[in-house]
Amino acid sequence: MNRRPRWLVPVLALPPVLFLVLLYALPVATLVAEVVSASTVEAALERPGLARVVRFTLWQALLSTSLTLVVGLPVAWLLARWSFPGRRALHALVTVPFLLPTVVVGAAFLALLPDRVDGGLPAIVLAHAFVNVAVVVRVVGALWEQVPPDLGAAARTLGAPPWRVAWSVTLPLLRPAVAAAASVVFLFTATSFGIVRILGGPRHPTLEVEVVRRATQLGDVGGAAVLALGQLVVLAALVAWAARVQASATRGVPLVPPRRPRPRTRRERAVVTAAASATAAAVAAPLLVLAAASLRPGGRWSTRAWRDLGDGTTGPGLSLGVDPAAAVVASLRTAVVATVVGVALGGLAALALAAARRRRAAAVADAAFALPLATSAVTIGLGMLITFDGPPFDWRGGPWLVPLGHALIAVPFVVRAALPALRARPSSWADAAASLGASPLRAWWELDVRLVRRPLVVGAAFAAAISLGEFGATTFLSRTGDETVPIAVDRLLARAGDLPRAQGFALATILAALVLAVVLGVEGLQRERRRG
Repeated sequence: MNRRPRWLVPVLALPPVLFLVLLYALPVATLVAEVVSASTVEAALERPGLARVVRFTLWQALLSTSLTLVVGLPVAWLLARWSFPGRRALHALVTVPFLLPTVVVGAAFLALLPDRVDGGLPAIVLAHAFVNVAVVVRVVGALWEQVPPDLGAAARTLGAPPWRVAWSVTLPLLRPAVAAAASVVFLFTATSFGIVRILGGPRHPTLEVEVVRRATQLGDVGGAAVLALGQLVVLAALVAWAARVQASATRGVPLVPPRRPRPRTRRERAVVTAAASATAAAVAAPLLVLAAASLRPGGRWSTRAWRDLGDGTTGPGLSLGVDPAAAVVASLRTAVVATVVGVALGGLAALALAAARRRRAAAVADAAFALPLATSAVTIGLGMLITFDGPPFDWRGGPWLVPLGHALIAVPFVVRAALPALRARPSSWADAAASLGASPLRAWWELDVRLVRRPLVVGAAFAAAISLGEFGATTFLSRTGDETVPIAVDRLLARAGDLPRAQGFALATILAALVLAVVLGVEGLQRERRRG
């Protein structure tokens, strides 16, 4: 047997573990220390308006989840049950909104909706549904395409109308996946920050927005910490409850390989064509309107907003301290650093998890590395702001805090990209390498390290996309004069006047193009990997 050295796993795991402890565990512990005082908790809970914020947070999350299911289930049915020209392209297009930065989505709906709608609950709910339909398509569609179609056909032969078949046969079979998708969407919408910040404004704050307001505008850091930790505990309880509901709803049904027939009758062709066209239009419309709005300041066609983006001395963003061109440079620079750090640490973590001999310890460590994904970026940013704003870690004025915060959020994605490839490697390869005379360390290097290189490239692309669009943590960590594009978009859209808003739309369009370029690159790499 080709056993690796015992020191290999600890050496690999030490850098990412130290990184996780320093940038996640220590800030969370600092937040806890901020709220241990009963007076702090009492003062935070007694502030006027908190009950309204909590009610609005839960209400908009419930409405957003309901609308996402209503819109997403027909799209999941279309993509899971039918084969038609352009199906793969439509499937990829539906995923695009979920990958876009939240400030881009907020800006797009700000441009799309009329003024009487874009500052309230309907705009927030519509934008959340736009983003999270991909969750329903991915989660529910994966089960739907494997549900035997004969069950519905048998019900129809017994005289059941289509709505009765859907309600009595299909939905009960899909209930576990629907429960899982609903819990994920509720979690995302309850902790949504960028969309609510741009579309809701000060009149419709959620807990995430209230945390930022208390910490940055009111100077109530203790109160912000109370709300952040309270939200974290409540959402963890909701996720645990949803997992129990999902488990209790599971039914043992024999699944079959996906079978997607082409529509044959005129009615089937009309329904599939109409559904596909409506889905594509609904996804593309906000992004197209966003780009068009950047060229129509004040309702007149003009390229002035784009021309002024590079004007850091006389541009309209100067009085607000925003230099759009410098923001693009800052975002790219931050993304490069965050990607390098995230890939290096995520790659080491994946190699350590794959090489670990104790499965239970590896599972615990895997869950620990995923903790930043289960915590809102606003909570992470607040914890880092408090922790690194004085001795012994006085890093608040340093240029590296923002990219390190982005890398912390990117590491779990890198691990998720690399670990499946490592665990899928047959164990017989190591034995074959040993039979050829390779030492355990040499075999590990030639097999695991070389195998992980291509998945790490995919992880790097995800890390770059995350860094380019990250908004919640950056709100706390960015320095004046060194804002990233999401911060610049938020400030420009908050200004009065048609030209600053058009500039915000132009910057959001640039950010969307950057992220989409990265996503298309990931798709190309994954397609090449499947062919290889």
